Amino acid sequence: MKTILYKNTTIAYTDQGQGTAIVFLHGFLENQLMWKDYATYFANQYRVITIDLLGHGASDCLGYVHSMEENANVVYEVLEHLKILKATIVGHSMGGYVGLAFAEVYPNAIQKLVLLNSTSKEDSAEKKLNRTRAIKAVKQNYVNFVSLAIANLFSENNRIRLADEIEKVKTQALKTPLQGIVASLEGMKIRKDRVGLLHTNRFPTLLVLGKKDPVLNYEETIDQIKDTQTELISFEDGHMSHIENKEALQLILLKFFGS
Repeated sequence: MKTILYKNTTIAYTDQGQGTAIVFLHGFLENQLMWKDYATYFANQYRVITIDLLGHGASDCLGYVHSMEENANVVYEVLEHLKILKATIVGHSMGGYVGLAFAEVYPNAIQKLVLLNSTSKEDSAEKKLNRTRAIKAVKQNYVNFVSLAIANLFSENNRIRLADEIEKVKTQALKTPLQGIVASLEGMKIRKDRVGLLHTNRFPTLLVLGKKDPVLNYEETIDQIKDTQTELISFEDGHMSHIENKEALQLILLKFFGS
């Protein structure tokens, strides 16, 4: 793991392999370690970069709101440090929001975009209210909030089958500082609607969803790509496709990267 300074804030990243750059961005309560197996799998053919977003993993917090644009700037700074002019971005959940912000702010720096269990839509009024409630809940009982949040990301039929994996995800999530959690919830709550970007983008885009995703309503989420060139892949599971559908997803990504 390596680091750079962004606005006097430490940002952690990894860089391995050679060739076309693929940047993997984790979601809320996750960190770059979630991509360990993916980095190993793809580094044989590509240059793989993983980044800890603000307030997650080994990256420090930067203020009380971590906007998606600020995180996109972090990604750009890492790429600039590595002298990478153009990259494909794979973003899981919140990482997808950051990927969309990156594509909007730095359109010449993005080659392809994968939205993994993510959406270009802004939070609804109800979801914004739930973010506010989540901030209150995590301040009251940090461990309980994190534990419940992680378990609820998986489809019900996978919670027993993947019990060991879920515990590993919880262990990493519990390393996320309170400020990082609150700042990310505030950032997601105020994020822009970027559905229009999927209609005007000139780069290939792939949307990967779980039909039983407890976080994103499947029908509402696929509605955003109507009349766009976005490719859709659907699994029969939850919000954690990189774990619930690991082998299938790796092959899908390999095909998308090479197309």
